[in-house]
Formats: sequence, C-alpha cells, structure tokens
Amino acid sequence: MEKVDSEQKLYTRMRLWEFPDQYVVEPTDGSSGSYLAISRVDGLLNLIGSYVLVITERECVGSYLGSPIFKVSSLKILPCDHSLNGSPVEQKKETEFSVLLNAAERTSGLYFSYNVNLTLSAQRLRDLGDESKLLPLWRQADPRFLWNDYMLEVLIDNEWLLTIYYDPMYAGTRLWRRGADSDGYVANFVESEQIVKFNGFTSSFVQVRGSIPLLWQQIVDLTYKPKFEILKLEEAPQVVERHFLDLTKRYGSVLAVDLVNEHGSEGRLSEKYSNAMQHVVSDDIRYLHFDFHRICGHIHFERLSILYDQIVDFLKKNGYFLLNEKGEKIEEQLGVVRTNCIDCLDRTNVTQSMIGRKMLESQLHRIGVFSADETIRSHPNFDGSFKILWANHGDEISIQYSGTPALKGDFVRFGQRTIQGILKDGWYSLSRYYLNNFCDGTKQDMIDLLQGHYIVSVNRDMTPSQKGGLEALASPPLALSLVLTGLFFTTLSLRQGELVSVGSYEKI
Repeated sequence: MEKVDSEQKLYTRMRLWEFPDQYVVEPTDGSSGSYLAISRVDGLLNLIGSYVLVITERECVGSYLGSPIFKVSSLKILPCDHSLNGSPVEQKKETEFSVLLNAAERTSGLYFSYNVNLTLSAQRLRDLGDESKLLPLWRQADPRFLWNDYMLEVLIDNEWLLTIYYDPMYAGTRLWRRGADSDGYVANFVESEQIVKFNGFTSSFVQVRGSIPLLWQQIVDLTYKPKFEILKLEEAPQVVERHFLDLTKRYGSVLAVDLVNEHGSEGRLSEKYSNAMQHVVSDDIRYLHFDFHRICGHIHFERLSILYDQIVDFLKKNGYFLLNEKGEKIEEQLGVVRTNCIDCLDRTNVTQSMIGRKMLESQLHRIGVFSADETIRSHPNFDGSFKILWANHGDEISIQYSGTPALKGDFVRFGQRTIQGILKDGWYSLSRYYLNNFCDGTKQDMIDLLQGHYIVSVNRDMTPSQKGGLEALASPPLALSLVLTGLFFTTLSLRQGELVSVGSYEKI
C-alpha cells in the first residue's frame, strides 16, 4: 500500500539491502534477492558511531479512523559505521553501549499507525485546528507519548516520515524510576482512552495514572520492599504544582485519587503527598485518599462502590467526549481522574476498570444502545469482552513497568478472585523481585540511552551502570533459592485464598 500526497509517498512495506558500506531502503516491488523485510525506519541513534532502528515484524491488532493499528513484533538495530576505527577507549565504550542496544530489540508494548496520530485522544484530534491537521504527523504528536522522539531528530531533519508510539516521557522500570523529576514529569504516566463507536456515534473517555508526584525513590537492596526515601522535601509543593498545572492545561479539571495505604511506609509517603496537595487544591484540582487495601482487602473489590460514590459527581460533571452521526461535537470531556497507587499497576488497574465500566454504561445509555435499566452485566458476552479488554490493558502496562503481568488480574478478567489468580500473583511477585534486583538496572540504562537522557561522549566519564553489583550475583543457584523462597510466600497466599469463595461476587 502507498499513500500519495503531492510528491511524497508513504510505503508500508519496504526491503532493506545490507551492503558492506551502506544500507539501501526501497519499497517492495516483487524483485528477488537477499534482503531484510521491514515495515518502518523507526529512528537513528548516535553513540560513538550511528545505529538505525527498524521494525522487522508487525501484527495488525485493529483499526481506528479507518486505518490499521499495528503492534511491533520485532525490532532490529543495525550499525551504520561498519568501518569505524576509533581509539581503544572509543571502541570499548561502543561495545558497552551496543550491549544495551541489543536489549532494546526486545522492547515490547509498542504500537504505530501509518496514518493516524496515536498520541492524541479522540477529543484532542477533533479539536486540532485546520492548519494543524495539515502538518505531518510528527509535528502533531504529543512528545510525552512518542517513544522514539529523541531518535527521530535526525530523520526529521532529513524529511523522513514519523512513526508514532505510546510511552511515558519519564520512562523507566519499576524500582528504578519512581516519583517525579524536578519538572513534574512522573514515572509510569499512562493516558488510557476508552472509545466506543456505534450507529455513527463516536464517544471516548480518558483516564490517567502516574506515580506520586514527589521526589522519592526506592534503592534496590535485595529486600522485598525497599525503603521509601523522599528527596528534597522542601521542593515538594513546587513539583506537585508543576505536575498538576500541566494536567489542568491538557485535561481541564483533575481529581487525584490516591489508593495507597494510610499507615506504614506507604502512609508516610501519602501524607507528604496530601500535604503538598494542599498548596494546589482548588475548584479545578481535587485530592481524594482511598485506602484500597484497608477497605477492599485482598478479595472484596466490590467495595470499590464506596469510592465510586465519592467520585460520581465529578464524573457526571466532567463527562466524556461524544460526536454524533454528522461528526458534530455534542459532548466534551472537561476533566480527568488521575489514579495512583505505589506502582500505579495492580490497585490502579482494578480501580480504573471500575471507572471505565461505569462511564461506558453512561455512554451507551446516552447514544441509545442501552435502556435506562440496562448494564454491561446484562449482556454476558459483552461483559466478558469488556473484562478481557481491561485485563489485557493492565497486563500490557505492567509488563512494560515491572516485567510481569498485573496482580489481581483475575478480578478484572473474571469479576472475582480465584485460587489460580492467587497462585499467579505469588509467582508474579517473585518474578518482579528477581527482575527488579538483577535485570532492570541494565534495562533502565537502555531506556535512558534510547530516550536521550544520556548523551554518549568519549570526553565524559559518566556511563550507564555496568553489569555488576546485584546483577553480577544473578546466578542460577541464587535464582533457584529465590524461587524456593517465593514458593513459601505463595503457600502463605494460598492459605489466605482458602477463604475465597469460588462463586461470583456482586460486581460493581
């Protein structure tokens, strides 16, 4: 397929010829030969030498606005300077960084479209001015969600077309990227948009999640839950203010729902967050604490109805985005719910799926699909599809941030806690412990390199952390001991799970 616009052509299938001194990219035309099939030139990265990142396999996972949406199945990073003859120091550094690039080829959870800007919600796409709509996609894109933004700089300067991905600006892994930076950008920030199209109507609802916007960290030290360390507490009000001013600018009113524990180390962190929020709370910014574990425990997630009763007025007031059959805007989302727990994964997933369910029912009532007393539960097949959609959504975010699918996923997927789900949670918790302590340091270095947070220079002494310390201890015997320890804690979880009924809970 090709798209013709003036003198520019967009190809969705290309071949990459590899020669000793150059790469040649050409559209597929049926000719034969030894070549690498690619779907997109994704970026160019300069270390000591240069590297080009290409997509070699893709999977069509759906369509939006008439255009297919693809998931990246395989990446390949290719060196451009085959004849690089640097000094021994340069060659040593290049070898070290190329190891990180090899890890980048295993990056998951990336999506792109050739024709649709995936970084903007339906409402923001609709509100683009006529002049903005004529701009190339890379000029329209929201850089917060453009995974390859840094790598595109060279290609943009050379008039290549943008590839769009969705990834947080303050990107990183679970224990290696916490809280916020001094500019108010937070770890694991995700904008989730739920879109429904029926009988010509298009409606969307946006939620966001993100780490507690303070300067805090957890130093990896082999403990299961490292101590929370709050840095530069005197700057907390300014960091929180920057974060929420940015949110109000982009989304309108904001309701911050804090799900962390009221007591213990989480409680102390939440208290600092609550205190800092007092400086920014206004008619447009609200803060609500809801101790998820105390109220819902491990199995009684139906008690999230207590939270819903506290936020329903905000949801009704700020609504959702709605276009009629003629493409006219008849409703607009005026605010957003910002949800966080410690990781912004498991508790957040369950809570956001509840909010998404309630808002989808409201949308379907509005466009006449549901009668006044109908709910999603009234349609078992639809109910099952909704649960699977949100469970997969939570797993995708969790895999990127923690390395495993989400905990508590059985409730989102089936509407109840199960013995199998508790077993999986025990295994996933063990896996997170191992990955966080022994693997994620290198992964974080790779992310920082690709995002341009570290600029390679032979004159700089600072380099991403080398494999050593905890990662050097990652041997099979240690891994086995961790597995055995994990089985012990899983057994404890199973004892708690004996109290779980295999029947259905009252769903929210």
